Amino acid sequence: MIEVKQAAREEDLKAAFAIREKVFVQEQQVPRESEYDAHESTARHYLATYGGVPCGAARWRKTEAGVKLERFAVLPEFRSKSVGAEVLKLVLEDVKAEQPGQKIYLHAQLPAVNFYKRHGFAEEGDMFTECDIQHYKMVYKG
Repeated sequence: MIEVKQAAREEDLKAAFAIREKVFVQEQQVPRESEYDAHESTARHYLATYGGVPCGAARWRKTEAGVKLERFAVLPEFRSKSVGAEVLKLVLEDVKAEQPGQKIYLHAQLPAVNFYKRHGFAEEGDMFTECDIQHYKMVYKG
């Protein structure tokens, strides 16, 4: 029922961006200019569907500090259906295959910290605010 794939085709990228628009810009009030950045063209993007309906998105990119997982979003009506877990699983598999041995990290919104802990991440450092949303840096421990 849940399918996750790299969003390589233009229509898949558009669907992933539409999900991010709904979750971050509309729901969480993140300024559009903060949501979309210079890394869109170089990041690896993902799209999740549930019963064929686009419902989740994510991306990762290489940074000086390792590999950063970003922009994990699931539409409200598809939350608590394991969509986020399936997206994270594929993203981690791809990163480990393509960037072996690299540090993997992310900036987790406060409500998502326990989700990431259940999937092998640990908090690193103090809480910080990004776009008026509290976050923790989390590092993958496997």
